[in-house]
Amino acid sequence: MTDVDIPSTVPYPADGFALFPDRSVIALRVNGELKDLATVVDETDAVEPVTIDSPDGLGILRHSTAHVLAQAVQRIDPQANLGIGPPITDGFYYDFGVEHPFSTDDLKAIEKEMQRIIREGQRFVRRVVTDDEARAELVDEPFKLELIGLKGGGKEAAEGAAVEVGAGELTIYDNVDRDGQTVWKDLCRGPHLPSTRQIGNGWALTRVAGAYWRGSEKNPQLQRIYGTAWPSKDELRAYQQRLEEAAKRDHRKLGKELDLFSFPDEIGSGLSVWHPRGGVVRQEMEQHALRRHRAAGYTYVYTPHIAKQDLFLQSNHLVTYKEGMFPPIHLDEERDEHGEITKHGVDYYLKPMNCPMHILIYKERARSYRDLPMRLAENGTVYRNELSGALHGLTRVRGFTQDDSHLFVTPEQLEEETTRVLEFVISMLRDFGLSEFELELSMRDDEKDKWIGSDEFWEYSTDALRNVALNSGLKLTEVPGEAAFYGPKIDLKTKDAIGRTWQLSTVQVDPNLPDRFELEYTDRDGQKKRPIMIHRALFGSIERFFAILLEHYAGAFPVWLSPVQVVGIPVAEEYADYLGGVIDQLKLDGVRAELDHSDDRMQKKIRTHTTHKVPLLLIAGEQDRSGGTVSFRFRDGSQQNGVPIADAVRRIHDAIASRALVDTAEDFA
Repeated sequence: MTDVDIPSTVPYPADGFALFPDRSVIALRVNGELKDLATVVDETDAVEPVTIDSPDGLGILRHSTAHVLAQAVQRIDPQANLGIGPPITDGFYYDFGVEHPFSTDDLKAIEKEMQRIIREGQRFVRRVVTDDEARAELVDEPFKLELIGLKGGGKEAAEGAAVEVGAGELTIYDNVDRDGQTVWKDLCRGPHLPSTRQIGNGWALTRVAGAYWRGSEKNPQLQRIYGTAWPSKDELRAYQQRLEEAAKRDHRKLGKELDLFSFPDEIGSGLSVWHPRGGVVRQEMEQHALRRHRAAGYTYVYTPHIAKQDLFLQSNHLVTYKEGMFPPIHLDEERDEHGEITKHGVDYYLKPMNCPMHILIYKERARSYRDLPMRLAENGTVYRNELSGALHGLTRVRGFTQDDSHLFVTPEQLEEETTRVLEFVISMLRDFGLSEFELELSMRDDEKDKWIGSDEFWEYSTDALRNVALNSGLKLTEVPGEAAFYGPKIDLKTKDAIGRTWQLSTVQVDPNLPDRFELEYTDRDGQKKRPIMIHRALFGSIERFFAILLEHYAGAFPVWLSPVQVVGIPVAEEYADYLGGVIDQLKLDGVRAELDHSDDRMQKKIRTHTTHKVPLLLIAGEQDRSGGTVSFRFRDGSQQNGVPIADAVRRIHDAIASRALVDTAEDFA
């Protein structure tokens, strides 16, 4: 698993420094658990080195850098209270309770103090403490005291709290200077780098944001400082360059520049409107998905946006997901002329998910094994009461449309149908130009009180999903303990054009809702049996998938998805009628084509439509009119001249039908 070998002459018991003198090793994995490099092990222990450039190593580097950030803040402002400081994707953050928000100048001062701490070469030293000892040592840290009280509370404690406390023993990490003096400490589970010096210079603070303590608006708002850390300065610069490229591709920026969508204040936060050009792209996405789904045996259904509370009580959404739902709408109450209630009203809720309504369609009549698998699909709009601070363009909204499918299968059909689903999902995503995929299988762990259902169900359903994933040939990561409480799932992840990983499709096995709604089918033997339900969202949501595609292509969509596919630009007004005839022919054929009649000069027209990411510009002058040809200009400025009209029309149709990405003359060859 690693190229770093243990010297054969090391006597046991031994610590990680003796076992792995290579300085790239910064921690250990002992019997499957991450440990500090100072951990002492026996010869019988299974020990693996953790290098700083491995996924685990990067997490440790970033977590240690977060500790240095917190120490620097408290050196500058001793009254600052510590929140939580976990590693995150590509970086870390730390939350602080401070009297005034951090400024840009504050960040510069904090970075200078961090550099001093790193140069000091402080050692991270782990120390086990009791709950009472931890409270005594952290008496001036109210947020830490709260975490100690929540120890073992799991997900209820706070996002990121797992780095501080867990179900096991409490530990404090001391930062010890070269004189052996403890200069700072923090409640933490670790592990950490051996020394602050190993953080090096591949780190930077990136931004400040507000964050509610433990993610609740009812709690104090803290100041969150974000940063990033890498094993080297070169890797930091490469990351910063990726961020610059990502900023250019930000879908919120492109959505405004290309006139695709907006979020009017008059409508409300997290609620989007789609402009004509964005609507064209969305409709192409939906229509392509509709055709593919029908060909794969899915039937489209339609369901309302609201429903009575009883439905969501039966589905358990009002028990487990109430905080994510909008407040009820009280309807149907009647009163007499004296104001007395003559008919009690009912609470209705905006639906957060489509599955309960699809279940009711299944349940509307008796079902036989011959009816299964039943594949229901819907572009169903749902509503989630997201916190305002969590909203982010189209990727995190309060109203969105899921390309939702629910499949009802017999236990015997589970593996075969899941195979079909996964193959269908990958094929569809390839249609949109995505090509790099990997899978994550979320399973239950050994804490059986967290899960419902029989061991037999968990074993065969997990094995079925594992077989499907392995047979796909894609990279598979198994994640124990991350399944839904009622069944395992497969998540499909993809990489975009600049290497970012996005989670897209989910295939979730669910025996729970069929039980709650008492779904049945009559089997071959005449016995009533319970179907298994498969939840499957291919895009996740149409809004989020659109945002991913917009950033993946930087707004320069393949021809079939482009809002405007062809624009005609006459060299002079006298050639407008000639070129207009070609444009009219394309429009009759269903091509989204326009003729630029504006008074702008030809070069300005070209710049305008190139800026708008139009893939194909048709240009015609005297030579083209005389020869019955047109000339193409592409996004990169390259051209193809003197193409006969019939050939040009055919090639345009071919580019659309093949879903080609055309940026250059070579792409259109």
